[in-house]
Amino acid sequence: MRVQVQAGDFDVAALQRALLFDDAGAVVTFTGYVRKGVEGEPAVTAIELEHYPGMTEHSIEVIAREAVERWSLKGVSVVHRIGHLPVGAQIVWVGASATHRGDAFAGCEFVMDYLKTRAPFWKKEYGDFGERWVCARDSDEARAARWQAEN
Repeated sequence: MRVQVQAGDFDVAALQRALLFDDAGAVVTFTGYVRKGVEGEPAVTAIELEHYPGMTEHSIEVIAREAVERWSLKGVSVVHRIGHLPVGAQIVWVGASATHRGDAFAGCEFVMDYLKTRAPFWKKEYGDFGERWVCARDSDEARAARWQAEN
């Protein structure tokens, strides 16, 4: 299990290679990028992410451990960036490896859904509108809640 919160960029190919184990038949990954925003709203030019060192990493480790236990994953890795990031920059990478693809897909999706709702990050968006703090979206909460129903 690997959890990193960092300002610097990351190498997706290297992260995926680190999840390859002899008995893993599948590796599923997700890479998130800073986007211009949601349709119908003013465009975003950059975001800034803040976190609480130590607490954030611990929260992500708890999420990753739960995924490993629920789906018998061989490995889970999470890299989440902080700081000022322009549109198009990589922001988060999640990877899960398992013997079978179904477990790898479910584990990766679970970790990403819980990162959006349970990891302590604070996000500010910048654009022609100035700057604004971003609140949790109901859609993110709904995606995370479905895992409780499946538990």
